[in-house]
Amino acid sequence: MGTVVNSFLSEFKDRFTPYTEWIGDLKKTDILKADLIAGFTVALVLIPQSMAYAQLAGLPPYVGLYASFLPAIISAIFGSSRQLATGPVAVVSLMTAAALEPLAASNPEGFLIYAAVLALMVGVFQLSLGLLRLGVLVDFLSHPVVVGFTNAAAIIIATSQISKLFGVASRKEDHHYETMWNLIQDLPQTHMPTLAMGALALFLLIYLKKVAPKLPNVLITVMITTLLARSLNFESLGGAVVGGIPSGLPDFAIPSFSFSDVKDLIIASMIIALLGFVEAISVAKAIASETRQRLSANQELVGQGLSNITAGLFGGYPVSGSFSRSAVNFAADARTGFSSIVTGILVGITLLYLTPLLYHLPQATLAAVIVMAVVNLIKIKPIMHAWKVHPHDGVIAVVVFVVTLVFAPHLEKGIMIGVLLSLGLFLYRTMTPKFVEVVRHADGTLRDAARFNLKKSDTLSIFRFDGPLYFANSGYLEGKILNSIADKPATKVVILDLEAVDEVDATGEETLGRIAEQLNAVGIEFYIARSKVNVFNALSRSGLVEKIGKERFFRERTEASLYAKEKLGDEIDIEPILKTL
Repeated sequence: MGTVVNSFLSEFKDRFTPYTEWIGDLKKTDILKADLIAGFTVALVLIPQSMAYAQLAGLPPYVGLYASFLPAIISAIFGSSRQLATGPVAVVSLMTAAALEPLAASNPEGFLIYAAVLALMVGVFQLSLGLLRLGVLVDFLSHPVVVGFTNAAAIIIATSQISKLFGVASRKEDHHYETMWNLIQDLPQTHMPTLAMGALALFLLIYLKKVAPKLPNVLITVMITTLLARSLNFESLGGAVVGGIPSGLPDFAIPSFSFSDVKDLIIASMIIALLGFVEAISVAKAIASETRQRLSANQELVGQGLSNITAGLFGGYPVSGSFSRSAVNFAADARTGFSSIVTGILVGITLLYLTPLLYHLPQATLAAVIVMAVVNLIKIKPIMHAWKVHPHDGVIAVVVFVVTLVFAPHLEKGIMIGVLLSLGLFLYRTMTPKFVEVVRHADGTLRDAARFNLKKSDTLSIFRFDGPLYFANSGYLEGKILNSIADKPATKVVILDLEAVDEVDATGEETLGRIAEQLNAVGIEFYIARSKVNVFNALSRSGLVEKIGKERFFRERTEASLYAKEKLGDEIDIEPILKTL
């Protein structure tokens, strides 16, 4: 009993006190100073970005600030990465909008509540995965799926901001491409002051990044366009501005909802949780490879989960680790999670005292910020690279890309089709693993007879099967062996090399027994060589070893060949197997 309690306490400490690994470092003045500067630098980027991403999610800009306050602090305290910057991100914001849009149509007043509930659901799912050490489930989102989806999402995000840059009312349809067609038709109604403001914002973002990359180009652009909008009375000219933002910190509140209202969010919350975590852990791994710090996927799930739960309880929406802001944090020499705590505190100060300064911030500027943030997500090279590695991966990436674009805003369809296609193609590949007959090569090794044009024995065959032996390919193995001996009527011995077989299931075991029976019925000896310990133990437990005969299992293929020669004598020719020995 004591051991169980101690184990539980140790697990609790590991999962909920990771900050103890770095908090002591803050006693060093240089580390504390570096974290203060990094936290301030990230806050300069986060504050305008979070407002823009909230707008992308279909939420008021201040909700983005709420999601950037406590969630950033909680993630730093309970996550394993010391430089990961958590808060609103583009892809998660887009998926939030897609998930909430059907609910908003039926109950616009509950939109903010639904956003908070979605964050809670995402957080609970991530936290559960982390505590149960099920971070491996994230691997179901393969790299081609993520690449295809990210490219499509970036295009959807960028094009969705065109209406705000041109000052045109967006006529939404069931599919994003239909909405874009409406926008093209409405472009003659462009609001020129808005277009000018948006063009200026884009110019400033691009120019400042080029000539002064170390300066906070987003913050400078926000300041310039806000001051310009105020001096020109941009709002009275018909330009859209952020408007009034509630002052003060978000209140703690448990969202009230009924299950019937949010049951449709379950699948969306799981996909957002997995995709958001893929983004977070990817950037965390990239940084950890540079800093040589220990990184735990399950611990990061706990941190991200608690961060999203906090966002849901304090009026926010789903958050994740940000590529761009984490890179800024790392480049600013952040040493510990304290830098993100500083960032969160600065967001809190903004909510308390600085929100009136944001009233005249043009919506076109926020749209420009979003466009510039997602342009870098559009990358064709990874898709081409995936195709070069394996055509199936390229197909998956392209299919996910196309499906996501076609069915947007129903983004979950692209992800789900990608996962199913990945699993289906994996099964297809493993259904027909490599199966070859091997004989002795001049270099002394047993090699593929067909590939190297080597002379085979007419009476003895050694077959190598590369891959797991399970329900999907056991019939393939049986057919290959029977067809091979049909082509060689003089066959007396068949040796099956199982070295490349890592596991066998009940169907595979039954197939091996059936092959042995069929070969024995026509007077052919059947031996198994080089089976791994776990495979041999599985066959022993099932009784197959005893059924076939333990003496027919060998550690080496040559050992099996010599046994056959000793037993059958001149009936078999093992010269192609032993000729160079």
